[in-house]
Amino acid sequence: MSEIFPWTPAAVVFDCDGTLMDSERHWVEARSLVLRAHGVEPDEEFTELAKGIHYTECGRLMAVTAGRPELADEMTAGLLHAFRTLVAEDPVTTAGAAELVERAAQFAPLAVASNCPRDVVEHCLDTAGLLEHFLHVIVPAGTTRPKPHPDVYLTAAAEFGADPGDCLAVEDSLCGIRAAVRAGLRVLGVGPRPDRESFAMADHWVRSLADPALQVWARSRALCGVAR
Repeated sequence: MSEIFPWTPAAVVFDCDGTLMDSERHWVEARSLVLRAHGVEPDEEFTELAKGIHYTECGRLMAVTAGRPELADEMTAGLLHAFRTLVAEDPVTTAGAAELVERAAQFAPLAVASNCPRDVVEHCLDTAGLLEHFLHVIVPAGTTRPKPHPDVYLTAAAEFGADPGDCLAVEDSLCGIRAAVRAGLRVLGVGPRPDRESFAMADHWVRSLADPALQVWARSRALCGVAR
């Protein structure tokens, strides 16, 4: 079925970690390495709280979890160092990501909206051969607040001169979905085990970007022509 969405987005804005890049596992491992260095084993509750949040907020969360709130900056720096090292060793796209990006770029301008540092996002996408498809990489900076604030999505829509309601966000985390919904974008949620709130807020949900109906939808929109 080609009508997952019965409209063509004015722009498509992708999250990066866990959505385009299979890097959430790197964040999980990086968080675990830092916490274990301080004698703490991350549990399921910590893992859920940490998913998708800005790395500085994650550093504060780790410091509180370790009972050492004064070490937030140090643990944030350790988290970034560990993550960059892990990503450099093994940058891998999620299933279906490359195909979806290439097809979406044929019918809409694309952006990435991420809570990660710009250099990490651009390095990951460049290594995967996807960076060339994106006109903008939007990350928190200055007055642009991180997800779950709507700022990165509002900025992306503004960069394209598009109404947020005419844009599609592609997200895998509750934090990111909250940001996109607050910005007024329609949301394609992705992941095998969505939590109840994420599933309820998304306009459509797929287990992965390789979902056959999603790929058919993108192919059918691409055949209609280039929107750039």
